[in-house]
Amino acid sequence: MKKHILVISQYFYPEQFRINDICTEWVNRGYKVTVVTGIPNYPQGKFFEGYGLFKKRRESYNGMDIIRIPLIPRGKNSIMLALNYLSFVVSGYLWKLFTKIKADYVFIYEVSPMTQALPGVWYAKKKKIPCYLYVQDLWPENVEIITGIKNKYIIGSIGKMVDYIYSRCTKIFATSTSFVGAIQNRGIPSAKVEYWPQYAEDFYIPLEIRSHPKIANDGAFNIIVAGNIGHAQGLDVLPKVAVLLKEMNPSRRIRFNVVGDGRYKNELMEFVNSNHVSDMFNFIEKQPAVRIPEMMAVCDAAFLSLTDSPLFAMTIPAKLQSYMACGIPILVSANGETSRIIGESHAGFSSPAGDPSQLAYNIMDLIAKSPEELEQLGNNGRAYYDINFNKQELLNRMDAYFRHNTSSEVN
Repeated sequence: MKKHILVISQYFYPEQFRINDICTEWVNRGYKVTVVTGIPNYPQGKFFEGYGLFKKRRESYNGMDIIRIPLIPRGKNSIMLALNYLSFVVSGYLWKLFTKIKADYVFIYEVSPMTQALPGVWYAKKKKIPCYLYVQDLWPENVEIITGIKNKYIIGSIGKMVDYIYSRCTKIFATSTSFVGAIQNRGIPSAKVEYWPQYAEDFYIPLEIRSHPKIANDGAFNIIVAGNIGHAQGLDVLPKVAVLLKEMNPSRRIRFNVVGDGRYKNELMEFVNSNHVSDMFNFIEKQPAVRIPEMMAVCDAAFLSLTDSPLFAMTIPAKLQSYMACGIPILVSANGETSRIIGESHAGFSSPAGDPSQLAYNIMDLIAKSPEELEQLGNNGRAYYDINFNKQELLNRMDAYFRHNTSSEVN
């Protein structure tokens, strides 16, 4: 009889998150998978076309069942975002009370908010089954950085919720070794926390494509910036570096191809215009993830940045694995884990978070390299990916936990 995995994730298909692929792989490996998620609205802040409180609340996708519980769309301001987080928890609690689903394991895919883990923890406790938590964002640290809230009572209350969730999970997986340490520092036993990095979907591979309709092939040095355009990404460094590059080498054409959407996109576009560097930017609407490798193939390098904060120094963003898997030279403006990986892999150049001067020099160094040298940087990244982020090996490790743990072993 197939083992049944109940996945709790506030975000799921058609929203573009790696949990979509993880669930598909579990179906392919013979598991029955049910996903409890919200109504898709990320990152635009409004329900996707065709979805709503009374539309497509049950769905099948790649052999799994999707249950969409009601929530308030995240909108464009902090009040709507808070209501979005809260509504998922309330709906999840009610779902837990009345559901007749019988699962063998719970797997919680935790990107912000951490509150989304609560329905999964409650269900696992009710059914006395193992509960696995995959931590992508650290709380309460993420709340402090993103919202600017410093009130010790608010942060303390969130911290108690986090400790409640951690203490009731059978195993906690984290996307970076720094995250592992931070979780253990909250009093969680070392044996309970494990580094389980993200991998890239199978379609992230090097492609032999010479042209793309959305990216001009006109001799410019093309740099791709793909993914969510939020405040956490620190993309305000790009207009600043563009100004410096014009001064340093006005004869060399450089173009930043920014692909995606997010809460900071309009502000970023205004910043580009106010710095008079719009000729160096090509803003492209959000694309299906499967289309991104085609765009990377016609670019000379890929760019990744994070804001300057202790939290993001501990973070390994998912796009790093995507870039490495595609074998493209990588420019990084970030501290900590991301910078370390670029150094270890020799896949490109890293500069401190928010430092436009060093980033400009790194871009100039990259431009000066021969095609063969650029290719070698990309190959280095792909080789590092194959060793450290191998998809099948990571999924095999998770299989071992599913086979080992039974309901009788749950605390």
